[in-house]
Amino acid sequence: MREGLFKITDGEKKALLADARETISSKLENRQPEYYLEPNLAKALSDGTSSLSKPCGAFVTLRTQETGKLRGCIGRMTATTSLQETVRIMAIEAAFEGPRFPPLSLQELNSVGLEISALSPMELCPDPGSVEVGVHGLYLRHRGRSGVLLPQVPVEQGWNREEYLAYICVKAGLPLRSWEEKGAELLTFTAVVFEE
Repeated sequence: MREGLFKITDGEKKALLADARETISSKLENRQPEYYLEPNLAKALSDGTSSLSKPCGAFVTLRTQETGKLRGCIGRMTATTSLQETVRIMAIEAAFEGPRFPPLSLQELNSVGLEISALSPMELCPDPGSVEVGVHGLYLRHRGRSGVLLPQVPVEQGWNREEYLAYICVKAGLPLRSWEEKGAELLTFTAVVFEE
């Protein structure tokens, strides 16, 4: 996320990844989740000084560990719930409720890796030429449609800025270069991305 606006410590990242995995595991094993926090982090969370306690949009992504193939990805651009709660909710949705993939099975659990993207607030992008591949995520709203691409996607796909802007239109189900049309809203955001 933008420096100074939002930081996530290594301990908080580790806790969020553990929470996401425990949330998915407990559902597959039909039991109540058993979450654990280091004492210092638990105190910061109860004091409201941890990033885990701040309202924050987040995505949870599941990939097969052997091939890196996408197995699930769902998120919220903004949230009224804490980052910790948002990640838990998105973990369930990514594993079991995504429209693009069948629900995760217990047999698959140990063969998938988790990635979390915690999102900064979105800002209107007045100059698409300022979009930085690998830094900015894109969110496009136009003609009653919308699409989002996380900052890591163009890097993974090897896209330059022009291709990135083209693919956000595709993701939204719109013709190429729709981001240039009158009434189109192109927004950018940054993300703290971390994985197991």
